[in-house]
Amino acid sequence: MDTKQSSIIDELTWRGLVKQYTSLERITSAQQNKAGVYCGFDPTADSLHVGHLIPITLLKRFKLFGFDPIALIGGGTGMIGDPSFKSQERVLQTAQQVKVNTDAITKQLKGIIPEVKFANNYDWLKELTLLNFLRDIGKDFTLAYLLNKESIKTRIETGLSVTEFSYTILQAYDFYQLYQNYNCQVQIGGSDQWGNITSGTDLIGAKVGRDQTKAAGLTINLLTKKDGKKFGKTESGAVWLDAQKTSVYEFYQFWFNQDDLDAYQMLKFFTFLSQSEIEDLKTKADAQPQLRLMQVKLAEEMTLFVHHEQGLKSAQNITNAFFNGDLKNLNDEELKVVFHSIPSGRISSGSFLIDGLVTSKAAGSKREAREFLQSGAISINGEVINDENFVLSTDLALNHQYLFIKRGKRKFFGLDLKTRK
Repeated sequence: MDTKQSSIIDELTWRGLVKQYTSLERITSAQQNKAGVYCGFDPTADSLHVGHLIPITLLKRFKLFGFDPIALIGGGTGMIGDPSFKSQERVLQTAQQVKVNTDAITKQLKGIIPEVKFANNYDWLKELTLLNFLRDIGKDFTLAYLLNKESIKTRIETGLSVTEFSYTILQAYDFYQLYQNYNCQVQIGGSDQWGNITSGTDLIGAKVGRDQTKAAGLTINLLTKKDGKKFGKTESGAVWLDAQKTSVYEFYQFWFNQDDLDAYQMLKFFTFLSQSEIEDLKTKADAQPQLRLMQVKLAEEMTLFVHHEQGLKSAQNITNAFFNGDLKNLNDEELKVVFHSIPSGRISSGSFLIDGLVTSKAAGSKREAREFLQSGAISINGEVINDENFVLSTDLALNHQYLFIKRGKRKFFGLDLKTRK
């Protein structure tokens, strides 16, 4: 990352991140004064996913350009849920679940971006009575103003409760609180947050004076993939930042499996590589596309950022083991990751391999399993097996538990032979 850029706006612009901002002058002033900048994270789940990585990396980018970044955890607003551009009303979570999610994502964020400050809007929203909310905040918003918000307007016909209708006012109040108590002058978010962000800048202007306010907002482009599919989704679902939900190997592979055009864009959106480093990498990748240089670098940078050196090392070990077809040198934890990252099943020691092939989904039927065995397409932990009467044993298993079946050159399947009481 080249912090010699004249401003954070210049940096975000060449990366293709800037969508809108309310005032270039105020953002520039905030950078010069090392003021606060914040982004909110509502605890809708007990882990963030790769879609959150743009705002997470944004906070670090602002830090590198002299700002004082704040990650705001929505322990209060999470009780309601942001209705912005959602097709229907959110199902409210219990207070207990919101607390669990809040604690989980706070810990997660602190592990990824420990250099930023943290705040929780529950700390001030819990003190806000209904009467104070109506008198001190509600009076600064008109119905016409709120109904003109695109995020609200799109939900009026399908139904919008007063609860969700009030969300944008609460988020505006968050910005006001941070502005007053944390010297926070800039709010950032995805382009779907423009209405909420401008509600905040307008509320601060109403409170401190339109000619006195230093508050500004900036939104970033939402990443869209070349094929039009939603970023961050795979056939198996969301790609989580929690290694217990998405293993370090699967996380690494998510980035490695991007095509060239998407990988190039993601290097700009997500990594801290400089413009010249990315362009040099693209030139080399164009000359030797078979090496997938951009994808390798993207996978390394993002796995290192989220899961640190140990996570990257583990992901690389597993990737190399799959590529070489030899899983014997993986440690116990890596073996577990491999097992849960491939089609697998559980079967008793002493069962026939032919049954294990069907159980693990390596074969669709016993007839197909026999064909695979007869053609020499099946190997167990690196050893080719063609005997359809072969019996499975824990003596053959790695860690006395796992059998890894390779079908052909690249298809892996797993069997758990562990005996349980």
